[in-house]
Amino acid sequence: MHSQDELLSALAAEYAKNRQVLAVALGGSRSTGVDDEGSDFDLYVYTQSECDLETRKRLAQTHGVRVDVDSRFWEPGDEWIDESGRHVDVMFRQAAWIEDQLARVLEHHRAGVGYSTCFWANVLYAKPLFDREGWFARLQERAHVPYPEGLRAAIIAKNWPILRNTLSSYRHQLARAIDRDDPVSIQHRITAALASYFDIVFAINRTPHPGEKRLLAIVEQRCELRPAGYADDVRTLLHLAAAGDGSTLSAYDAVMDGLDDLLRASGFVGGSAAH
Repeated sequence: MHSQDELLSALAAEYAKNRQVLAVALGGSRSTGVDDEGSDFDLYVYTQSECDLETRKRLAQTHGVRVDVDSRFWEPGDEWIDESGRHVDVMFRQAAWIEDQLARVLEHHRAGVGYSTCFWANVLYAKPLFDREGWFARLQERAHVPYPEGLRAAIIAKNWPILRNTLSSYRHQLARAIDRDDPVSIQHRITAALASYFDIVFAINRTPHPGEKRLLAIVEQRCELRPAGYADDVRTLLHLAAAGDGSTLSAYDAVMDGLDDLLRASGFVGGSAAH
């Protein structure tokens, strides 16, 4: 069995044989040092055009005992589990597309509803394994910039009102789901609300969003400005989601009250939040 470094070097070298490939980079938890024994190997292959599918299939079948090729449920990709149980997840990205994603946030300051800066973080923290003609080095240099204040304000402006302050807010939808005794909708609204909640927390701290995993721990590690008691409040909300009654709404409000306090202390909002 190859060591981790040997495995990654071998895979990068194989993808590099294709002249359409500009770069191969390691992403995810293994590139940021928060991985564990069960963490996948997330490889990002940046291309000028799509790689030949048969070549990809042969490569995956060479390394894996269980293989999925050309998955398109999310980003186009291949994945496999090798004989030692290691899970390799390879995602293929067009170079022009990721360049546009960086421009979207770093130049145009366009916020999303949750996860606004994930692609920026993905590029910023990736470990290059192959870089044809320095394209990925230039991309990372572009990503190594101070957090734009316009982006910070845009993320808060887009995500904060939908937590509690509009008729279409997640809180309003959550209350209606509780009234209908609709547990699936309750879970869905809470999950969506937490996506916006963490988007705001990372924006307040001028920290690119790391993605969906280990968020409580990452906020503790990377964010100096945090809602008081945020971890306990979020855990309580998730625990009480199954109750689907007034206690769920109270727990939701406790999470958002902490965020509102942080936003007021940071000068972003004033007065009381509407429920």
